[in-house]
Amino acid sequence: MKGVNVVVVGAGVIGFSTAVCIAEALPSCSVTLLADKFSPDTTSDGAAGILFAAKFPDVPLERQRRWFKDSFDHLLAIAQSQHSPEAGVMLSSGWQIFREAPADIRPFWSEFVIGFRLMTDRELERFPDHAFGQAFTTIKCECSSYLPWLEKRFRKAGGQVQQMKVNNLQELSNSYDIIVNCSGLGSKALVGDAQVYPVRGQVLKVEAPWLQHFIRDGDGKTYIYPGVHSVTVGGTRQEGDGRLQVDAGDTRSILERCVRLEPSLGEAKVLSEWVGLRPSRRNPRVEREAVQLRGRRVPVVHNYGHGGWGVTLAWGTALDAVGLVRQCLHEKPPQAKL
Repeated sequence: MKGVNVVVVGAGVIGFSTAVCIAEALPSCSVTLLADKFSPDTTSDGAAGILFAAKFPDVPLERQRRWFKDSFDHLLAIAQSQHSPEAGVMLSSGWQIFREAPADIRPFWSEFVIGFRLMTDRELERFPDHAFGQAFTTIKCECSSYLPWLEKRFRKAGGQVQQMKVNNLQELSNSYDIIVNCSGLGSKALVGDAQVYPVRGQVLKVEAPWLQHFIRDGDGKTYIYPGVHSVTVGGTRQEGDGRLQVDAGDTRSILERCVRLEPSLGEAKVLSEWVGLRPSRRNPRVEREAVQLRGRRVPVVHNYGHGGWGVTLAWGTALDAVGLVRQCLHEKPPQAKL
């Protein structure tokens, strides 16, 4: 099996997680990661990176549970190790609050986070517009530190990194035996997937070192996530909106909503504003197919379309992708290149 050339397209949290998993699990493969943008210019870099999940409609729940648990356990081990500061991975405790109790008061991921419980009436007193809440400790993973850390880990496992824009899979067919597509929103053009669409997210970083607990409104639009150097406040979920410019109206709305939940934020200094497009899809695509490229059947493993849950599910779906690459290796020896 020596000398199988694998290429991973995409340098966000999905691409680098997948590349690391393949390079470490399959030392017989020579793994190259290609992307036109790297940290700090990826969508992942602006993500708040806090771990919990929403349910995808058509993915078996058992698979979603595994994705979440594998990702959580992986990041928890980093958070509890000497790598925590460099990797930007830390424990974070706080509340998710709702105007009325959701149908699922104990979501599927509640058993994997730490100390999940329903909020007491006394805790809810500070949120008079909200009638129900969940308290738990989860993980915050700051991709502006985590991606460079993963890249280092990938290179240490023998991986190679190259900056280039991949316009179509044909460009890769002569050099690689297996293609792994982690191109996120780029999959719309790269593999013609019309099911991928942008969901615009705008966030601010503010200076508020006195805040220690996260607060997230259950509707997913308003949140306050303290991090290592600043607090991320947001946000927006604008489906089909491809604007990358900061919108002053959104900034005002974010600050007003967050100050309602946490009045002390009225005193916080805004450090930066950021916009990113979540690569959304009804369900993430984690599967393989054989594609005809220049007269040759080339196995392609897809891992994209995680929407706003990329950081949450990256390691779990990366492990699935490794399993798919392994299947490709067992089924078909690579064709000799003449």
